[in-house]
Amino acid sequence: MPATVRLVNAVFYAHHGVMEEEHRIGGRYEVDVAVTLDVGAAAETDSLAHTVDYEKVYALVREVVTGNSSYLIERVAWRIAGAVRAAYPDVDSVDVTVRKPNPPVGGPCDRAEVTVRR
Repeated sequence: MPATVRLVNAVFYAHHGVMEEEHRIGGRYEVDVAVTLDVGAAAETDSLAHTVDYEKVYALVREVVTGNSSYLIERVAWRIAGAVRAAYPDVDSVDVTVRKPNPPVGGPCDRAEVTVRR
């Protein structure tokens, strides 16, 4: 039974960006993670061992986002997806969206975001 387990809008304070001020001051980052997998065994057994533990996924996301800084949110999203795939190698796919609210683009802009799939 294919399904998607999602974390939606996990929020962290981190130091990513191309501009020096972004690395020094930091800012808010929002992350969505969608993991596609077969949940048939989990549904039948009611066992966390047969699905993705979203508490563990959240911890992986937090570690990547608040750990080493990156210039690009593309790299942050790619690293998150890789960490989730490493923890759950049998999942079908991992989609990660990283959003940077109010990006420094020289004018009004709600957010910049990137989505990667691994």
